[in-house]
Amino acid sequence: MMRYLLPALLALVGFGSIATAQGHDWSTTVSKAPNGSYVIGNPRAKVKLVEYISYTCPHCGHFLSESRDVLRGQMVRSGSTSVELRNAIRDKLDLTAALLARCTGPKGFFATTDAIFAVQEDWVTRGGRFESVNGARIAAYPQPAQLRAMADGSGLSDIMRGRGMNDAAIEACLNDPAELAVVVKNADGAWAKIKGTPAFELNGKTIETTEWAVLEKSLRAAGAK
Repeated sequence: MMRYLLPALLALVGFGSIATAQGHDWSTTVSKAPNGSYVIGNPRAKVKLVEYISYTCPHCGHFLSESRDVLRGQMVRSGSTSVELRNAIRDKLDLTAALLARCTGPKGFFATTDAIFAVQEDWVTRGGRFESVNGARIAAYPQPAQLRAMADGSGLSDIMRGRGMNDAAIEACLNDPAELAVVVKNADGAWAKIKGTPAFELNGKTIETTEWAVLEKSLRAAGAK
């Protein structure tokens, strides 16, 4: 009897393994690309999307909000698609936000990015007012001190404290020359390719759109599920 049951048991074990693999939630997997950018999703995904974003770009915030449920909630989650976010820095406030988001590491980066964009209008408006009044004064500071002043003056520091980052961590983040070098290098590379944000590359090819509805069709055609 056992010799007849064994193949059936092995088949069941194999089926269970397949089912578990297919049910894996890839939207919880975040890794670093060779250039230092963060990538969410299956590293071996057939469909690889690169998003060029600026934290002070309102269109970027709108795109992330509009696309999130399908792009991350379905396409990335399924393992068919990965998304790499590359910073295209537009201004000092954008640089400050990018550094703070990245300092939360792989586990926190995408959730922090979402949180920053969720209240973008508030901190961008507040930061713009702060810089218009204090810009000449803080321009004489060393760069890390300028970034810290922008973080405090815009309310970005408050956002990060709300996500568990204390003042010492904020200070260390904005004083990290290696992290700054990664962001600046990637931003220079981004602006050598793109004209504005958001911008996209799909499997290495530029997609000429800023609209989610158009990009979704291209993703589906490439095999995103």
